[in-house]
Amino acid sequence: MILSEITADRTAELLLQINAIKLNPQKPYTWASGWQSPIYTDNRTILSYPEIRTYVKEQFAAIIKEKFPETELIAGVATAGIPHGALLADALNIPFCYVRSAAKSHGLSNMIEGKTLPNQKTIVVEDLISTGGSSINAIKALRAAGCDVLGMIAIFSYSFETSEVNLNNEHCPYYTLSDYGHLISKAIELNYVHSDELKTLEAWKKHPESWTKSL
Repeated sequence: MILSEITADRTAELLLQINAIKLNPQKPYTWASGWQSPIYTDNRTILSYPEIRTYVKEQFAAIIKEKFPETELIAGVATAGIPHGALLADALNIPFCYVRSAAKSHGLSNMIEGKTLPNQKTIVVEDLISTGGSSINAIKALRAAGCDVLGMIAIFSYSFETSEVNLNNEHCPYYTLSDYGHLISKAIELNYVHSDELKTLEAWKKHPESWTKSL
């Protein structure tokens, strides 16, 4: 869920301004999963804009202070969650680690890089929530290592029902700076997309796994 309507609107506007989120209902993107989508998100772009990077860090810190003040460890999800998690941990002056998508096939075979302690109160940092699969893998790895995962924060969520169900099943509350609904509203307001393209964007949101663009 979002923490603030003001933050959700402002974050959506910033992501659109720097093309971190691209909307193109007429020429759909193909995700790594094979899904066809009228939207593509690359929050790594934020790192090239110091003011926006700082804004994200400050908003994340506000969530931690309000919702998870007992946090003792920040865990970034590889790869895009790592820099934002590290910046946040530095701002809060608390330890940081990151979680790989799979254990290394060589060396120490670590899945978690950095020191963790038993029952350490941990917040997971993602850049993006789609189905929640990578987030859940990280949560399970941290819990297996003995961490007490309090919740997760992310920059943006597609607000799929699948991700909500999956994260609820893991008993992991989460907050995002913005989401799909606020993004589309802001995109229409700023003329990034036309109102007549709204039906396409809404149709994809309902059934993203089976949606295909009618040519």
